[in-house]
Amino acid sequence: MFRFADPQYLFLLILIPLLAGYYIWRRRRLSGQMKYSTLRHVKTVPFSFRQMLHRQLYWLRLTVAALVVLGLARPQSGARQEEIITEGINIMLVVDVSSSMLAEDFKPNNRLGAAKMVAREFIQGRTNDPIGLVIFAGEAFSQCPLTLDYGVLMQILDNTGIAPQEWDGTAIGNGLATAVARLKDGQAKSKVIILLTDGENNAGEVDPVTAAQVAHTFDIRVYTIGAGTRGTAMYPIDDPFFGKRYRPIPVQIDEELLTRIADITGGRYFRATDTQKLREIYREIGELEKTKIEVKEFTRYTELFIYFVGAGMALLLLEIVLGNTWLRKLP
Repeated sequence: MFRFADPQYLFLLILIPLLAGYYIWRRRRLSGQMKYSTLRHVKTVPFSFRQMLHRQLYWLRLTVAALVVLGLARPQSGARQEEIITEGINIMLVVDVSSSMLAEDFKPNNRLGAAKMVAREFIQGRTNDPIGLVIFAGEAFSQCPLTLDYGVLMQILDNTGIAPQEWDGTAIGNGLATAVARLKDGQAKSKVIILLTDGENNAGEVDPVTAAQVAHTFDIRVYTIGAGTRGTAMYPIDDPFFGKRYRPIPVQIDEELLTRIADITGGRYFRATDTQKLREIYREIGELEKTKIEVKEFTRYTELFIYFVGAGMALLLLEIVLGNTWLRKLP
């Protein structure tokens, strides 16, 4: 970028063509005339290079004046820069992997398959937010700490399956407490837990309400999602004689508990009855928890007047030296 900091001085440039016109007019008016009977001998007189340069001294002075005027206007060159400040949100995904997540009421997947698919889409939609993963059934396990390496996180998510039979159950309190432990020491101003479950708290040592109160103490906001259709859902059973068959199971989600957890921490409770609704819930949470991006644009200018004035002074010195030495004109 280029600009003049004091452009009002540029009006002085109007004087340059006026002075040039005055010089041409004065030279013509003050020039003398002599009459010759013939110009044959005059044409043979050589016109020296020194004479030609002497006539240019005045134009050199006008150039000096123009450069000084440009210097007074303070020419500047600038470089535009942007400073982008981002405040990332620390997000912990907490996913129920108990056996009931095999229920196939989230077509074309079961509940866990739909939860993983939508969580993957949610991760892909973030840019500067560290995200981690906690899974729980009868126990809770930290699968991935907070990371910006979304590729690794999604690979871990893809490899997550239903918990073994010996760890079956729904320990909502343990899952929430594990996520809080991962988030509490984070430096981000905003910390969020998205907890998804399809059942009632029936295992674990930590009371879910107590875990929610601890989350509130560390300014962690919890969004809870109850996943499951209303009424009954078809649950797959591997029969050794008849193969895979289905039986209806009641959908029992402790919505009162999940709502209380969300209210304590300043979050919200959502109910997902199918894959599309689950996708809309994650999208809404993404809108509620937007990363703050602040862009500061500024321009740094470098003063160039010294080059213009310096060039003008150099030309002035050259004009003085030449005018009093090599191009000196005797009366």
